[in-house]
Amino acid sequence: MSKATGFLAEFRQFAVKGNMIDLAVGVIIGAAFGKIIDSLVKDVIMPIISFILGGKVDFTNLFWVLTQPANYSGPHTYADLTKAGAVVLAWGNFLTILINFILLAFVVFCLVKAANSAREKLVKEEAAAPAAPPADVVLLQEIRDLLKKQQG
Repeated sequence: MSKATGFLAEFRQFAVKGNMIDLAVGVIIGAAFGKIIDSLVKDVIMPIISFILGGKVDFTNLFWVLTQPANYSGPHTYADLTKAGAVVLAWGNFLTILINFILLAFVVFCLVKAANSAREKLVKEEAAAPAAPPADVVLLQEIRDLLKKQQG
């Protein structure tokens, strides 16, 4: 077998292992979960923060213009300024992404904590249940009971 064939066979074995497929599923679910958290921050939490702060606060549109193009008279929005070539420090967008991360980490923490709690409960239930006697012990008990029946 050539080195290339052996390499391909080894790669095929690696790619179809259960761990690789589990990782792929985890990445796909993680990406979808990230979109849910983005929506939670953008569509639920940020409007509540805006309301509490008494106005329409959009953190993604908070920035500092470091240098503005000469003779620029267009709108002062992040998209228009960056399109015109301005150097913009977009600290509001960073703040939004940071809030997303904190919420994502909190949700993952809660999920792991719930899974660990459920696992501990299951282990305690299994430990509390009496273990079934081995098959040979059961067979010996049946033989003993039959002998007692024959004698008595």
